[in-house]
This record gives sequence, structure tokens and C-alpha cells, in this order.
Amino acid sequence: MLLFFASIAALLLGYAIYGKVVDKAFGCDPNRPTPACTMADGVDYVQMSPFKIYLVQLLNIAGLGPIFGPILGALYGPSALLWIVFGSIFAGAVHDYFSGMLSVRYNGASVPDVVGKNLGNGFKQFMRGFSILLLLLVGVVFVLGPAKLLTTLSGLSTPAWVAIIFAYYFLATIMPVDKIIGRLYPFFGAVLLFMAVGLAAAICLSDHHMIPQVTLDNLHPKGLPIWPLMFITIACGAISGFHATQSPMMARCLGNEKCGRSIFYGAMIGEGIIALIWATLGMSFYHDPAALNAALAKGGPAYVVNEVSTTLLGGFGGILAIIGVVILPITSGDTAFRSARLIIADFLSLEQKAPVRRLLISVPLFVVGFFISRTNFDVIWRYFGWANQTLAAIVLWAAAAYLIRNCKNHWIATVPATFMTAVVITYLAYDKIGFGLSLEVSTGIGIAAAVASLIAFFVAFRSCAVPAEETR
Repeated sequence: MLLFFASIAALLLGYAIYGKVVDKAFGCDPNRPTPACTMADGVDYVQMSPFKIYLVQLLNIAGLGPIFGPILGALYGPSALLWIVFGSIFAGAVHDYFSGMLSVRYNGASVPDVVGKNLGNGFKQFMRGFSILLLLLVGVVFVLGPAKLLTTLSGLSTPAWVAIIFAYYFLATIMPVDKIIGRLYPFFGAVLLFMAVGLAAAICLSDHHMIPQVTLDNLHPKGLPIWPLMFITIACGAISGFHATQSPMMARCLGNEKCGRSIFYGAMIGEGIIALIWATLGMSFYHDPAALNAALAKGGPAYVVNEVSTTLLGGFGGILAIIGVVILPITSGDTAFRSARLIIADFLSLEQKAPVRRLLISVPLFVVGFFISRTNFDVIWRYFGWANQTLAAIVLWAAAAYLIRNCKNHWIATVPATFMTAVVITYLAYDKIGFGLSLEVSTGIGIAAAVASLIAFFVAFRSCAVPAEETR
């Protein structure tokens, strides 16, 4: 139990201390007008209260990742908790802060434009296609996941729930941001809070032994290596590139830059706490990783969510907790399609105030999404995991470029960018979705790629000149 509460405390201290370091390095300016004030359009640029923006941001980024990922990560043992804590503070929250605040500085620009302004036009064009592909994968993953959970609750078929969720996603994609997302998410946040706090309290008060095996040894029953697999498996609870596609939406609603730390850095810390709870549940509810693996074999993470929730909280409480878990992916899936619409609109310079123009982009998006949903879920999830962390690495390099060009402490972004580059290259070389090489060879390739990226970064940005557009 001590390890669990120490991990929670570390996340909160990380927000209070390191969050201020990041905010200072960026150069938050409370007197600078934000896009929500200067570009208000009543659809995407709509000023909202900081508390509401925080809840929307948290629900946008907290999809299945901080639940399914940590459950699977729990198979590795307590090392998963360390990755969640250190990943959230020094990588994930830094990534989310800069993806949001740089968007604020660039008039609410989407992630391809944020990256392009700092890493060049080549990266910008690559990011346009790459981010849209990732968002489609996210949208589909966050349709199939909740649909399967809802099937276990209602008995209604999974295809029927897929159709219902897609219909909701379509409305959330084309309606003004404050009409559905801005109104429903505070209520959803209350349900999410009950789910997280309720289950954490229940496991503490139960007769289950909290984290029975306190060791950094690899406990995975199948012997899967911690490096690099755990760093891909636990994404949204530590660092996730998907968040960079979501932050610009709330950047367009932020009324003052002084709220950036609490919203962007703080929401990632909140998601880290959710991930810690589920990783701890996976380690504590089941007496060892072999027992957890056996439960996963019966029906995957969705089965574990159902069994843990109903056992610890009873019938009614279990249903509420499962609804909370269903809401998480749905409130990320809808904004995934919305983000894709905004990225395409920015690329086409297609103003989005008129409903017909939103439909012009949204209808083809959902057609493509439907066909992707017919693919095997496990295959989609594996490719999503790699693409997700690759996007995170690129966004961190963009943040590092912004900082070094402005003669600021770039190491807060450079170090996690280098680390995540090693993770994604090693994974691509090692896993069967990539080249299937040995772990030793793959690790060597990953480290070499990370070092080469760091050298290229310093060569490209060896001069320390402040661009005029960033000094206004």
C-alpha cells in the first residue's frame, strides 16, 4: 500500500514542482491574448472556463489507454508503476503542455502545423498524413473497446453498439464544441471520479494484499521483455502522442495562458493517477501475474475491468464503474474524429463555421473509419501503440526545437524525446509488426537511432537565434 500512495504523492509533487519548471521554460504570458479571444467563431474557437476545459482535456486524453494499458502493464510487476510516475512527470506532461501551449501561441494550430513551425515543412507534411491515420486508428479502437464492454452490460450485440457510438461520434464531430462536449463532459467527469476513487478505496479496504510482489524483476508470465514492450503498452498513462492531437482543441478554448499548466500539464498528471489505480488493481486483485494473465485470456482487459469492478463495488457500483470505463474511450473517440476534421480543414484552408463544410470533411472520415473497424482489433491496437509513441517522440523534438531556438532550457524536452526515439525504433525493429529482429540487435539499432537524432538536432539548431514571430 505504501508504494501505491508514494506513487500518487510523487505525481502530485511532480505537478507542483516540475510543472512550474516547464511553465517557466516555455514563458507563460498572462497578458497575451489567446486564440479563444481573438479568433472566436462559436464552433471551435469558444472560450470556456478553466475548470470545464480541464475536465474536457482529461476526458479527451484518457481513453482506453490509462485502463487497458496499465492492466496489461501490470503483468510486468511494480516496474510499471515507476514508468507511470516518471513517464508522466518528465515526458507525458511535458509533451502535453507543449502541444497545448504551442498551439495557443500559433493561433490554435493543429499538431502538424505546430511540428512544422519548429521542425520544418517536411515534418509538417509527414505529420498531416501520420496524425490523421493515428486519429482514425484511435477513433476505431475507441469504438470497438466500449462497444464490447457495453455488450457485456446490456446483452445488445457489439455491431449494434458500434453503430450507436459511431452516430454519437458523428454528432460530436460536427456540432459546436460547447454544445455537446462542453456540456456533457463535466457530468462524465463526475462518473470518472467515482470510478477511480471508488475502486482505489475498495481495493485498499478489501482483504486483497496491495501489490504483493514488490520487486523490479520482470514478472511477465510469458517472459515478454520490459524493454521496449512495457513503454509501448503503457502509453496514455505515461506518455501518448494521441494527446498532441487533442490539446489544440482546448487551446482554442483557453482564455488565459496562466491556466496552461493546470490544464495541459495537470490533465496528464490526472491521467497518470488513473493509470496508477488500474495498474495497482491488476497487481493486487489477482494474487500474481499468472492469475491476471489467466483472467486476460478469458476476455482481455474488458473482462478484467468487469470482474474487478463488480467484485469490489457490487452490482450497482460495478455498473457505475464500468460506465466510467466506457465513457473514457468514448470521450476520446469523439474528439479523435473532431481533431481529424480540424487537421484536414487547416490543410485545405476550409473555414468550418458553415455546417455544410464540416459535413464535407466528416462524412468521408466516418466512411473510412467504418471500414477500418472491420479489421481485427488486436492488429489495430498493436499498430496504434507504435504510431502513438512515434508521434509523441516527434512532438517532443518539436518542443525541444522551440526551446533551443528561444535560448531556453531545451533539455526538459530533449531528454524524453531522445528516450522515446530509442523506444519506438527498438520496438519497430523487434516486434513482428516491424522487422522481428533479436532484442539485442533491436536495442542497438534503437540506441544508435536515438543518438543520431540527438546529434542531428544539435547540428540543425546549433545557432541560438530568436524568431521574430515568437517574440511578439
